[in-house]
Amino acid sequence: MKEAVPCRVPRLRALVLLVLSAVSLPSPAAGAVEAPDPPVTRAEQVVDDVHGVEIADPYRWLEDGSSEEVRRWVESQSAYTRGLLEARPGRDAARRRLAKLLSIGTLTAPTPKGGRYFYTRREGEQNQPILYVRDSLKGKDRALVDPNALSPDGTAAIDWWYPSEDGSLLAYGVSMSGDEKSTLRVLDVTTGKALADVIPHTRYCTLGWLPDKSGFYYTRYPAPGEVPAGQENYNRHVFFHRLGSDWTADPKIYGEKRKPEEIIEFTVSPDGRFMVVWVLEGWSRSDLYVRDLKTEGSPFVPVAEGIDALFHGEVIGGTLYLLTNWEAPRYRLFAVDPKRPERPAWKVLIPQSDAVLSEVHYIGGQLVALYLKDAASRLAVFAATGKKLRDIPLPTLGTVDKVDGRHDAQEAFFGFSSYTLPPSVYRYDLKTGATTLWDRVESDLDLKGMEVHQVFYRSKDGTRVPMFLVHRKGLRLDGDNPTVLYGYGGFNISLTPAFSRSVVLWLERGGIYAVANLRGGGEYGEDWHRAGMLERKQNVFDDFIAAAEWLIEKRYTRPGRLAIYGASNGGLLVGAAFTQRPDLFHAVVCSVPLLDMVRYHNFQIARLWVPEYGSPENPDQFRVLYAYSPYHRVKDNTPYPAVLVETAESDSRVDPMHARKMTARLQKASSSKRPILLRTETRAGHGIGKPLAKLIDEATDTWTFLMWQLGLEPGPSAAPGR
Repeated sequence: MKEAVPCRVPRLRALVLLVLSAVSLPSPAAGAVEAPDPPVTRAEQVVDDVHGVEIADPYRWLEDGSSEEVRRWVESQSAYTRGLLEARPGRDAARRRLAKLLSIGTLTAPTPKGGRYFYTRREGEQNQPILYVRDSLKGKDRALVDPNALSPDGTAAIDWWYPSEDGSLLAYGVSMSGDEKSTLRVLDVTTGKALADVIPHTRYCTLGWLPDKSGFYYTRYPAPGEVPAGQENYNRHVFFHRLGSDWTADPKIYGEKRKPEEIIEFTVSPDGRFMVVWVLEGWSRSDLYVRDLKTEGSPFVPVAEGIDALFHGEVIGGTLYLLTNWEAPRYRLFAVDPKRPERPAWKVLIPQSDAVLSEVHYIGGQLVALYLKDAASRLAVFAATGKKLRDIPLPTLGTVDKVDGRHDAQEAFFGFSSYTLPPSVYRYDLKTGATTLWDRVESDLDLKGMEVHQVFYRSKDGTRVPMFLVHRKGLRLDGDNPTVLYGYGGFNISLTPAFSRSVVLWLERGGIYAVANLRGGGEYGEDWHRAGMLERKQNVFDDFIAAAEWLIEKRYTRPGRLAIYGASNGGLLVGAAFTQRPDLFHAVVCSVPLLDMVRYHNFQIARLWVPEYGSPENPDQFRVLYAYSPYHRVKDNTPYPAVLVETAESDSRVDPMHARKMTARLQKASSSKRPILLRTETRAGHGIGKPLAKLIDEATDTWTFLMWQLGLEPGPSAAPGR
């Protein structure tokens, strides 16, 4: 019942001004060398007056990705990047090891429907996970949808899937080249044959079947011509499709007269009677409505409207289970009568606690609750009355990434991984309280020599912030350990201890991997989130900088051996951090980033993010954005760290223009002679659905760059204790 967000990995079912005029250059890492000059980029005299502030934008021309000149520029930058990275000693050995590590499979917890179990798995050198079904709990795997057979280069990907209640039909979405613009198809699960129904524009689709499987409710984006030009990435509405009918005639169920930038989600009760719709405006508030689908012409009745809080819900067995952070920033669960949903009659089932209540699932007449405590997962079981029954033990400090089960079956499934444990799936018996292993990823990886621990440090304003550290046992605190600091800090997203295949290479080589749980995320609930958004966004950067300072103070590392890494909103994070404190870091990996915060809202789906970042069209919010916008904070003749900027030509979330403009600006401005590199992936997008072959290529470049810049041994491993 907890909503995920489309600025990172969408699950649209269940995204202070500090100018250093003089800085000192960090001591160089062993093995780091000056880079040859990059290709020359022409600058134009472009100056905008924005709310009375004159803003130069010399690389505006790089915004047009369809321009032949821009394409030639990207090709020259790619050749420059390849020439440097492919010449690094140890690269081939790193690639071989990464190929083996990334071939460690993936596995999701199953979705049980009608006695069948649906899940995805990727094994070995397969580019994409395959959607499988087991016809019984201990049945054999049977492939239903294999995207590897849909494109020769492995760039076709399954974005989402929904089995019917009886498990006989499957609706699923496939997109190409990482663009996430799914097309809906329907499959007969028994025969494996495709039905004639095909619906385009079903990006991030949410879907609910009728109990008799004659049709389904679903979300889609506008078809060309349905909305004015430029609106195609917005106006996500709910429709109904009757199997065998023409999708262009599907009636619109909900969305008319809503704001284009709102995100509409829904659930349908298992008996098909009630639809619950919630409408998100950003990642901090939503309105919620319920409709009786069995009563002809019944309206959507407001349950929570105009309240500055998040609401998610589902009707099961005649009760609306409502998860909300209304007057409870760490969330609580209410029971509501969907026929009389007035607020005075709401009953608290699970009150707010000291942990964040992330999800609640009604399974087998009980409530399975997923909590987040100090950024790590916990599971608990409650009776339908709200009485706590027990905790579900977990293997170690880690991440539960999916909980699933039927409302009428006494079994729940959940996936689990940690920094040192590859993914496994467990079955929990609600009758006996026993947890058993259902399946796991096969691997001979042995990480017993690694240790994970959590520390807490103080940010600039005194806020206590957690951070995970992963490294070899017996680490020497001599201030000279190569360290990668990772962060995100936004959109209510929490960074929890989950398995990362490519990070294992860094750990095996003797590096430290640090993950800071910054404000802006969801680690401590909505207060923590709001402390890092809009006019408080600088808190996120301060938290990250303070994490780096703590690592240096405690002698884990030093500036010359410290790199930072972030992607998407995390790319904005590292961009702000190194432009505010170029003296603190030796290297930066800035992946699929937002960097021009004055013009970000004009590209792709970025208007969805205005409630999180603010609008440059608002004078007060513009001043906040301009104060930290990394592209605008770059200063000439400043010794910047080495920077690898990563983007993808088909990124339909964060436009590649951010990466192109920032690369050009840094190459012109930096006086350190460290490399400023741009890596542009072809036939790929923001990251979802990227095939294994491209993941290996990307990881090889990323970790080669980091090992080169931080002077890490290029061989199989570094010295013991390092």
